Amino acid sequence: MTKKKQSGLSLVGVLLVGTILAAVIVLGLKLIPVVSEYFGIKRAINAVAGTADPQVATVPQLRSAFTKRALVDDISSISASDLDITKENGQIVISVDYSRKVPLFSNVNLLIDFSVSTSPGGR
Repeated sequence: MTKKKQSGLSLVGVLLVGTILAAVIVLGLKLIPVVSEYFGIKRAINAVAGTADPQVATVPQLRSAFTKRALVDDISSISASDLDITKENGQIVISVDYSRKVPLFSNVNLLIDFSVSTSPGGR
């Protein structure tokens, strides 16, 4: 009789792979709300800049429109006063840079820097 060579993971290997997989899943679940809010902010500033008439829209009107959209989309990381509103080539350009700190465990945090802009070269 010939012995077959066993293949597969040992108990230690299964525990190690399981631990790494669990850490990745927990990290993903903590990042989903942050990334979702980023896309909400992006949608909101694109909608505000896209629907405003560049000839007559004022900065306070644009900030007010963003505030209304932020309430609906549950945006809490930035406020209308954080927006940088300019006019470039006859178009309204709204941009914002912000950071979010995501607590992972104990005193370990993940800091993510976001940059959103409606400029054609977009960030």
